[in-house]
Amino acid sequence: NQKICDNLNTNVYSNPHTSKHTEDLIDQVRYEVLQHFNTNIDEYSVIFTAGTTQSLKTVAESFVFEKNFSISDPNDEKECGQFVYLRDSHTSVLGMREIINTECIEFILKDELLGNAFWDEKKNKTHSTCANLEKSRTNSLLVFPAQCNFNGFKYSLDIIEKVHNCGTQSSKWFVCLDAASFVSTNFLDLGKYKPDFVCLSFYKMFGYPTGLGALLVSKRGEDVLQKKYYGGGTVKIAMSEIKWHQKRDTLNERYEDGTISFLSIIALLEGFRVIKSLIPCKKGLNTMDRISAHTFTLAKYYYDTLCNLKHSNNKPVAKMYHDSDFKNISQQGGIVTFNILHDDGSYVGYAEFSCMASINNITIRTGCFCNPGACQRHLQLSVKDLKKQYDAGHICGDSNDLVDGIPTGAIRVSVGYMSTKKSIDHLLAMIEKCFVNKKANETKIINDNKNVAIDESKLMRICIYPIKSCGAYKVSNCWPVSSTGFKYDREWMIVNQNGVALTQKMSSRMCLICPKIDEERQVLILQFEEYESIQIPLDVSKCRDHLRTTTLCQSKVCGDRIQGYDCGDKVAYWLSETLDMPDLRLFRKNDQAIRTFKNRNNKGIDAKEITLANQAQFLLINITSVRWLAHRVNKCNESINYLSQLENFIDRFRGNLIVQTPKPFEENRWSHLQIGQKTFKVGCSFFLSGNTWAYSFLITYSD
Repeated sequence: NQKICDNLNTNVYSNPHTSKHTEDLIDQVRYEVLQHFNTNIDEYSVIFTAGTTQSLKTVAESFVFEKNFSISDPNDEKECGQFVYLRDSHTSVLGMREIINTECIEFILKDELLGNAFWDEKKNKTHSTCANLEKSRTNSLLVFPAQCNFNGFKYSLDIIEKVHNCGTQSSKWFVCLDAASFVSTNFLDLGKYKPDFVCLSFYKMFGYPTGLGALLVSKRGEDVLQKKYYGGGTVKIAMSEIKWHQKRDTLNERYEDGTISFLSIIALLEGFRVIKSLIPCKKGLNTMDRISAHTFTLAKYYYDTLCNLKHSNNKPVAKMYHDSDFKNISQQGGIVTFNILHDDGSYVGYAEFSCMASINNITIRTGCFCNPGACQRHLQLSVKDLKKQYDAGHICGDSNDLVDGIPTGAIRVSVGYMSTKKSIDHLLAMIEKCFVNKKANETKIINDNKNVAIDESKLMRICIYPIKSCGAYKVSNCWPVSSTGFKYDREWMIVNQNGVALTQKMSSRMCLICPKIDEERQVLILQFEEYESIQIPLDVSKCRDHLRTTTLCQSKVCGDRIQGYDCGDKVAYWLSETLDMPDLRLFRKNDQAIRTFKNRNNKGIDAKEITLANQAQFLLINITSVRWLAHRVNKCNESINYLSQLENFIDRFRGNLIVQTPKPFEENRWSHLQIGQKTFKVGCSFFLSGNTWAYSFLITYSD
């Protein structure tokens, strides 16, 4: 936002422990936060945190579950304070179990949370216990989300008062509300509902700043928080020679350790101003009520349209995962969660959907959204199923979207206050174009390659990719194999000014860089359209001038820290010119730095040494399978004839070994591959190459 930049250019802000002006401005932000939620400093305190997760962690670390007044007699019977959480909670809530100071931990199901039986039982038990244990005082805590981040279901906030009423004077119940998903598009009225702790993140409300949230603590909740650690600015006095200190008086002063993110906090004032100016109060609805109505209407339109979308055989296109039917705004937020189905009822992997959405400039979330409980319930997965998926290689956040045809997660579309119907229609059009079968009784291609004999499979060519993500050097005869794969394959990569590896997603022009390896002259030649070519020595140890300008540096590929050499200013300038990006550098992996990759999806493939490749030493592509795929794509999109551009289509998959078999997908059955005297192990992987998802075959040298 330009006004935030102007503010920082005009004013000088310093540490609030130093500057009274900055301290006063931050207090003004606290007032603005409380006003946004219809409350004030007499009711709640605002503790700025790094986000919802840190807010929940602060409650878990500080909440006092038990305060026994008869500590002089260790034999006195004591009742334990309880920690109860909704099973369909965010992972950050589940993590609270690891550090809370009670062993009485219990999860609660959705229907139990919303019903009365569970809480009536708790109330009766609490009153009965207190009658027998007059000397014991306990505090119990319920944690639940105001809105489920998995599918947008809104939980009634009347639960808060019901839980409070379960307690007595000596054994009280408290409520911690995970409001992160809810407050992004809904009005949380703390004048009406009184949770003891409210956890939220501001980027979900405004988009900026990131890494900033708040813990709102009611005056009632302050009494059951006890903090041990203290950092800079949180004490009145601390002694270095003896273990003694005095904490500050106000809650936020005691809990905001060190220097808070004061520039980000000040930026919140602009965030509140913007949403109020864009969406002012109107017809009795405040800003957040209007945002809630807008997002609900758009989400309902998308939900209804997707539910009615059918394949040509009248089978549904989507499987929905919801606890409401989108008829009541008080029960449903602006989130739609689903998976796409083929016309035979089988699932389309969410990773494939994510790829197609990305190509169409659509941002969606896939997986379980850090809510394993809701994900497990809606996908109807048992604990055994989850362990099976984990053993098959699936972990949170990866692209292993299907295990034995069963989805490991879902697709979530979240609607914000700036979303429009045009955006929703664009998403629906993408789904219709890419995933809806409109042609009944479509015949499948078994083999349309008439040029290959029925018993003949051939290695057609070898492709080397010296520079990661750039063009191929195509070899028509033999090529040496090293311990990491083909010699010189993916030994170089281009990095930007921050040292991050460049990919074709960042610069599609990379595919136009054509490499050529001249082993006789020991040079790598790079060519790019009309630009003059440039040469790089293959053996840097034999080039003294190059060694003097080479510097040791580090970068990262697929989570691995890679050590290597900068190839100098001359080639760096050439790359920056040809790719039209500033400050690019060419980086070559140090052959002394060993990098291995163990594919968890293919347990038969041992960990092997690799260069800068993503997955394995070699990648195999079958021309016959690609031809089959091109034929299918042509049927879905008749505007592009991929069969006429088959070579280009094959190049997109960036394979090292280009083979041709009599029938498509014969490579699915291969476990080993022999080329001449060399034997290779074969494993299958689902991967993204350029803008295309496909099955590829990961090859490792087994000799």
